[in-house]
Amino acid sequence: MTVHRLSPEILSAMEGAVGRNGIAVEPAGMAKYLGDWAGDYQGDALAVLRPGSVAEVQALMRLCNELGLGVVPQGGNTGLVSGAIDSKGGGLVVLSLERLNAIRQIDADNFTLRADAGCVLQTIKDACEARDCLFPLALGAQGSCQIGGNAATNAGGVNVLRYGMARDLILGLEVVLADGELWSGFSGLRKNNSGYDLKQLFIGSEGTLGIITGVEVKLFPKPAKTETAYLGLASFEAAVTLFNRARRDCSDLISAFEIIGAECIELARLVDPTTRAPVPAPVQVLIELSSSAAIDLNGLLAGFLGDAVESGLVTDAVLAASTAQARRFWAIREGLVEGQAKRGYHVRTDLSVKISDIPALIKQARRFVANDHPGWLPLAYGHAGDGNIHFNVLPPAELAGHEARARGAEVVAGLYEIAAGLGGSISAEHGIGRSRRKEFWAGLSPTHRRMVAALKNALDPKGLMNPGCLLPPTETFP
Repeated sequence: MTVHRLSPEILSAMEGAVGRNGIAVEPAGMAKYLGDWAGDYQGDALAVLRPGSVAEVQALMRLCNELGLGVVPQGGNTGLVSGAIDSKGGGLVVLSLERLNAIRQIDADNFTLRADAGCVLQTIKDACEARDCLFPLALGAQGSCQIGGNAATNAGGVNVLRYGMARDLILGLEVVLADGELWSGFSGLRKNNSGYDLKQLFIGSEGTLGIITGVEVKLFPKPAKTETAYLGLASFEAAVTLFNRARRDCSDLISAFEIIGAECIELARLVDPTTRAPVPAPVQVLIELSSSAAIDLNGLLAGFLGDAVESGLVTDAVLAASTAQARRFWAIREGLVEGQAKRGYHVRTDLSVKISDIPALIKQARRFVANDHPGWLPLAYGHAGDGNIHFNVLPPAELAGHEARARGAEVVAGLYEIAAGLGGSISAEHGIGRSRRKEFWAGLSPTHRRMVAALKNALDPKGLMNPGCLLPPTETFP
């Protein structure tokens, strides 16, 4: 049975599960849940449900399962691929985890934390710091994204180089399944080789297999020292060479290595007009090291940079003299992302290639844009230490919105083809969502599709979990 509207009886049952304040059906009350941060997608829903406990999530899922009603799980709604918004208006409900926002436990002795899925990432980071611990997941949206969404999308960020993706930081999950049953995979163990590691099924599944309601993560000792430098280089080839040297000379003390094409600086100035590149150069690098107090981190980084400048690999370098100066360096990297949103519609990609292929990716992509889409402005930046490049393209300012989006689809297709030609991926950290579903599914082998279909059908036989996200409708499965 498919629900196209919510009858008074259904609404009453939902209110019975979450209370009157836990459900919104009027446009004004649903608005903030139906649009994305970047303004690229506008969705629709029959209702927005806001459970305040795991038991309420279970009750709602039992009801939706009985009704055959599709559910779109939503965390902080900071995603960029329409994974938490039903952009087709398919008669679904949004289930927001924002009221499940408690930190359940911090175990500083065992370096673990358990939190509700709706707990904001920054809240978790601050609580860990107060206990002299570090939770290293770091994203531009950390002030509003939620830990459950981080798990569901396998979030990346600037510290992947040292600490890994969200998948590498998660010890256990608590999940409400499509039929309302609760599965808990909490143990606090770092080593547990007891059969299938079921939590891995839900990490990166984008809410298509169940609703994550709780997350257990690894913590680390809080670094006693952090050193940050902003560098200028002549080319992306030089940046990759520098990274290879840094990996050998600075070892695992590197926590971030970001590259920024000079063309991106003007975008950061849209957020803060006073923004200036500390070392103007065609390619700029942000490098960060962190360590315990026993290591002379400043001396190590200063020595490394001195050698790099002397050899001609780095044209100029500024080593942050204070925490405030380091924050100003990072504000450039964060501001250029926000600046693109202020600029309006633009082509956004999240490409991943081998680190050694980064220069080739950017060179081919720039040539493609210049030859096939003159007047469009390419922007290259990203997490070079893990091969993740955000190659974005701005349309000419005078181009009408509908035409820009039509042309933008052609730009995206060309960039995806370039990444595929280098053996790369169209999604490094943003996920697939609805906006990349067609390309993702088309790129899978028949065997891969069959395995995915078997998993989806086993855990969500009615196809109610986030329909349209990541996967095509279940009835179209092979």
